[in-house]
Amino acid sequence: MPQSKLVTVEELDFLATGAWILGTGGGGDPYHGLLALKALYADGARVPLVAADDLDDGAMVGVVSQMGAPVVNLERTADPAMTVKPVRMMETHVGRRFDALMLSEIGGGNALQPFLAAAVLGYPVVDADSMGRAFPSVFHTSFAVGDLTAHPYALADIRDNEVMVTRCADWLWSERIARKVLVEFGSRAFSCKAPRTGREVKDWGIHGTVRQAIALGRAVHEARLRHEDPVAAVLASQDGRRLFRGKIADVERRATEGHLRGAAECEGLDEDRGHRYRLEFQNEFLVGRRDGVVDVTTPDLICVLDSVSGEAVGTERLRYGQRVTMVALPAPALFLTPKGLLHTAPRAFGLDLDFVSPFAPAAEARP
Repeated sequence: MPQSKLVTVEELDFLATGAWILGTGGGGDPYHGLLALKALYADGARVPLVAADDLDDGAMVGVVSQMGAPVVNLERTADPAMTVKPVRMMETHVGRRFDALMLSEIGGGNALQPFLAAAVLGYPVVDADSMGRAFPSVFHTSFAVGDLTAHPYALADIRDNEVMVTRCADWLWSERIARKVLVEFGSRAFSCKAPRTGREVKDWGIHGTVRQAIALGRAVHEARLRHEDPVAAVLASQDGRRLFRGKIADVERRATEGHLRGAAECEGLDEDRGHRYRLEFQNEFLVGRRDGVVDVTTPDLICVLDSVSGEAVGTERLRYGQRVTMVALPAPALFLTPKGLLHTAPRAFGLDLDFVSPFAPAAEARP
């Protein structure tokens, strides 16, 4: 067993806050998952966290997540038993137990899914994920960028339906098949993605993201305790850029094909008074436009924070009158490579836009 560190109860709160911010509007609200995980901790469970580089090359790692439109997740609370179900399905399929579990994405409630399963099964969780944020599709993962196999994977729902996809042609077909099943499941499913070896996680996982989320959440909580600006704490913790401060003036969204799509308009306040900001999203925020001009795009992390608390605001929770601050955080380096941009830049989402980043050398950073 590689060296590990137990994640404490206090760190669960930090993890939930940090992961919700890194979710860039998606990944599902972590609140119910946090409550379920704390209940398991109250019963004595503890989850070890292991570094990706400490895994044996031949270890088998389960990649755990939930899938669906974030607005649907609001209506269904987290259930550790359902998170465990596809893990057991995959272990039965491959004929062996996992050595560890890992996150498909660090964003939002999906950051807690492997912890729920690990707390029940007694497995460690790897300090890594495959997105460094949240994205709406498996095509946008680091494992897809690395051309690793997309199969097999398991899907389960709350109605006792189970689907095991034993083979798919590529990552795009993997997503297409999973989305068709997901819609029939009611736009929410629990999944165990294609198992990864320890070597694959070392080579293609995005390392350290659990600790990153915990550190980010800690910065927000401690800033509030000191009565300091939590948004400034987010920017300082992640080397981020403030994009806009204002209030939500209009929201349009629709759930289609297992995704939540739409846009939000924001009217400027304080130094941004007289300006407008538009956010376009597909589960996650993909494009920000200041006064009609593209200001930032995926794969940079576009995060909407409550201007007072510093907590993230998900795409399903945007509402008229909210006082919010838009910030950008830098994308994982892998997604800034030519191959990475093919999987994560605007055109990967069907948008006829080039990648625009406030972190480009020529860009002027706003304070």
